[in-house]
Amino acid sequence: MSATAPVRPVLPPDIKARKGGAPLVVLTAYTTPVARLVDPHCDIVLVGDSLGMVLHGLPSTVGVTMEMMILHGRAVVRGLGKAMAVIDMPFGSYEESPAQAFRNAARIMAETGAPAVKLEGGVTMAETIAFLTARGIPVMAHVGLTPQSVNTLGGYKVVGRADEADKVMADAKACEAAGAFSIVLEKVPEGLSGRISKALTIPTIGIGAGVDCDGQVLVIDDMLGLFTDFRPKFVKRYAELGKLADEAIATYAAEVRARSFPAAEHSFPDALPPATKAKS
Repeated sequence: MSATAPVRPVLPPDIKARKGGAPLVVLTAYTTPVARLVDPHCDIVLVGDSLGMVLHGLPSTVGVTMEMMILHGRAVVRGLGKAMAVIDMPFGSYEESPAQAFRNAARIMAETGAPAVKLEGGVTMAETIAFLTARGIPVMAHVGLTPQSVNTLGGYKVVGRADEADKVMADAKACEAAGAFSIVLEKVPEGLSGRISKALTIPTIGIGAGVDCDGQVLVIDDMLGLFTDFRPKFVKRYAELGKLADEAIATYAAEVRARSFPAAEHSFPDALPPATKAKS
């Protein structure tokens, strides 16, 4: 019998119960090795549609497909033992109707093993969220700046100032009433996000939404300094791995051109050395 009990993975009811408790730690991951790195430290690992920009070089998240989300979702779930995976539903996979959303959400969960999905939108998506949650699909909502709507919003701007504040509050409340177990607030003014967090009974997870949310999420490639195409104000760089990688690659290239790599210790001789006689 093992001396240590197996770790039970985090599930949506556990996250919902964390409202008002210790802040939730959330990072994105898109591959098995990165999932293994973040698993001990995170409550939730988000397989974000940001993978379209970070890994595939797309100009926005709009071009991300179901197949891409499922492929990376499977990889992340394989690397997790404790943290809960949440998979983004890509643009065009849920907006048409609640029935369409159910088919695609069910497929994502069945083919990846993730226990929850995330979708963008507030009041307009409340009916869909209610339809999914009533049929056994836990939903993390996402309001404020919704990147899949970047073409409608006119860019990656702060959402919720002045007259927009009431709309963002209404969006958040509609998602809660529809059954979402948590909600991402993106690029929402910190005062508004604090009021939303106090008004809701489900956890809020901020990204560019101030410190008063119930948790925080960042794109891991941003916070490690690997994705450098642009740097939003809300991103804190905890490392500069992109710079370190550039230096390492440059050194490798120089050594190859100078024929100093591979050296003897990295090569194999023509013949094995004679076997050493065992001591009697």
